[in-house]
Amino acid sequence: MSLLNQLFNRGGIGAKCKTGLTLAISRIKLIQNKRDVQLKHMRKEIAQFLQTGQEPIARIRVEHVIREQNMWAAYEIMELFCELILARVPIIESQRECPSELREAIASIIFAAPRCSDLPDLLQIKNLFGTKYGKEFVLAASELRPDTSVNRTIIEKLSVSAPSPEAKLKLLKEIALEYSLEWDSSNTEAELSKKHEDLLDGSRQMCISGPALLKAPTPQAPFKASSLDGEQSVMTADSKQAINSIESPGPTSRVSFSETDVIEPLEKNLDAGATSDTNRDTRSQSSEILERARAAITSAERASAAARAAAELANIKYGCLKLNDGKS
Repeated sequence: MSLLNQLFNRGGIGAKCKTGLTLAISRIKLIQNKRDVQLKHMRKEIAQFLQTGQEPIARIRVEHVIREQNMWAAYEIMELFCELILARVPIIESQRECPSELREAIASIIFAAPRCSDLPDLLQIKNLFGTKYGKEFVLAASELRPDTSVNRTIIEKLSVSAPSPEAKLKLLKEIALEYSLEWDSSNTEAELSKKHEDLLDGSRQMCISGPALLKAPTPQAPFKASSLDGEQSVMTADSKQAINSIESPGPTSRVSFSETDVIEPLEKNLDAGATSDTNRDTRSQSSEILERARAAITSAERASAAARAAAELANIKYGCLKLNDGKS
């Protein structure tokens, strides 16, 4: 008969469950006594901080008091549940399914076991219930599934979320009243009600508006060589001068086109753009403009040299023609 009970998960947990529950109850009482002493000491310290005007420290310490009080309330409920289950162990052994009147107590202990590190006995009890009722029953309680029956107060008190500003202010007022302090809570109320800025959102706004702020106007050069059209205009002017010198030959004329007349203004504008916190795109554009201007000047000098050579040839031919006319 005992073998069949073990196969159906109906036996073998009674003695272990009683031992674990008894140890858990004793440990909870011991921890609660220590927690009472700690809470009194912490509340007294907060009262001293309020009395000496150290409200920022009091606002931080009050969160620890709230957390300890929540744990104290959760342990008190678990102690009652452990005593209830201990009294109903024979019913648990005799039934294959979890009794409906014990579902809330058993599910609450399963949920609280991994969240109470100073109560290792609850983990053993949780494993026993997993052996008895199956892994799905344990997972439903641990993950707070809709079909579970975990006590709502246990869920709230064991939550890891930060206490609300209202709860912190209420406890500070209670402590001030407990120690008969004349404490003005206006500064604390203003600080707790203040909405802190979202730093991540602010950084995103800076990233969006940053390029617009860093964008600088492109330096305007006195010589219009910002595109290939500028290069073409220079070459066209020199070509016209060469043609005019051929058609109307005269004294050899030189095209005075100095590189400094074009490069120096561009270099000055490039240096001004670099020192005025422009971005890399502006610098690369200025460098490209400078290179194109130099290429245009090189082409213009070649055209000028060709024009001078053509003019010299025209003068020679013109002189020869005059000489022949004089001989005839």
